[in-house]
Amino acid sequence: MVKKLSISETKVRLSKEFFMGENGLIALNFWRNSVYFYYNSVKTKILQNLGKSMVLTFAKCIEMFGSKYLIKKAIAEGRLFRIAKGFYSESELVSEVSLISAKYPGAVFTMNTAFYHYGLTDSVPEKYYLATERGAKISDKCVALKFENSDILFLGAVQENLNGATVTMYNRERMLLELIRNKSSMPFDYYKEIILSYRKIIDNLDMQLVQDYLPQMPKSDMIRKALEVEVL
Repeated sequence: MVKKLSISETKVRLSKEFFMGENGLIALNFWRNSVYFYYNSVKTKILQNLGKSMVLTFAKCIEMFGSKYLIKKAIAEGRLFRIAKGFYSESELVSEVSLISAKYPGAVFTMNTAFYHYGLTDSVPEKYYLATERGAKISDKCVALKFENSDILFLGAVQENLNGATVTMYNRERMLLELIRNKSSMPFDYYKEIILSYRKIIDNLDMQLVQDYLPQMPKSDMIRKALEVEVL
């Protein structure tokens, strides 16, 4: 079992000196090579799980039924339901979250959606916040996209149950880094509310994961300093 770092140990490990020197650089390069394979493994599993969704694309329906004519026949017979343009389901009732996940395959729920899901804020998000690679287009007013670097898109991604649907979402440790990283674009009161929530659950977080994620994040030096001052 991997030992969780104490707060004092985390402060030391987060310092610049930990990553300096020949041994530090060798360790960091080894770590980066290791997580490269881990990220690809996570991405593969996530994309495979998309095929098990209740929501079916038109291409998937063609594969299942054989032709556009047979799709229309299945709809007429009540064996298939059209829930949105280009999306279908074998169930008449499909959650909005399931549909959003199908429309944005490979995206990760983040920011306000994740903060609320983890009970870090009482503010109900007006939109679903998704992190995705550049190039994705918004077709829903209820969705806010956050473009992310492809090499860290699945960093800290886990499977969570959101309103009855299994979705891909960043864990609490990744969201702590996202909170600090996006501080300047957030309302001050909202930011402070979530920071205070993190302080209350700091002993329940896996600080080893925070330490592992940090070197890969943009603005890592700023995030490290903020962690030491505002959270630890």
